[in-house]
Amino acid sequence: MKVLSIIPARGGSKGIKLKNLVILNRKPLLYYTVTASLNSKIINKTVVSTDNKTIAKTAVKLGAEVIVRPKKLATDTAKLEPVIEHVLKYLKQNQKYNPDIIVILQNTSPLRTTKHIDESLILMKKENYDSILSGFSIHTFLWKQAKNTIIPVDYDPNQRPNRQKMNEQLFENGAIFATKIDSFFKSKSRISGKIGFYTMPLENSYNIDSYDDLKLIRRFLKTKN
Repeated sequence: MKVLSIIPARGGSKGIKLKNLVILNRKPLLYYTVTASLNSKIINKTVVSTDNKTIAKTAVKLGAEVIVRPKKLATDTAKLEPVIEHVLKYLKQNQKYNPDIIVILQNTSPLRTTKHIDESLILMKKENYDSILSGFSIHTFLWKQAKNTIIPVDYDPNQRPNRQKMNEQLFENGAIFATKIDSFFKSKSRISGKIGFYTMPLENSYNIDSYDDLKLIRRFLKTKN
């Protein structure tokens, strides 16, 4: 079974300049995802897709392979699926490598561990899912904006239930996506077909998109240490 992990890490970032190399607990952000992938007992090829030379050098030092991403696939509006296709095409043409499963590990989830990755892939195989994604589950009261007011999504305020009796809501955390290669080529989507959900702890589900997120995770790691 050939299991490929793709770590998207472009140089541009709106929230944090060169976010993929920002220092977190004395290590570049890229370290956490690359290391988690390389330590996996199931993933056997780890590739970083980037348009940035400094990110590329760091990725190689950490032990990952690097595929240089075209500038047109590294803009703020570029979608992830064409990046995946670019990596797959490069590997097929240059290494005659065709994976059976693709794992997408976004670098903004540094608290996702090797354990989470392997458990999600084991669950995917056990249940014969075409794809799987990670997230967390909660029981809560959801509301949405509606013109000049807000309205409930999943309950009647006049008959407010106990929270424990609320239906479970599943929140995607962006840390892990995995899909069979056939499903990807059929759908052109990172997630399709029979989809499984891997539950991660809420404390490991934080994403770094802003300096506030970075401060929060730094505090969390400091407390954990």
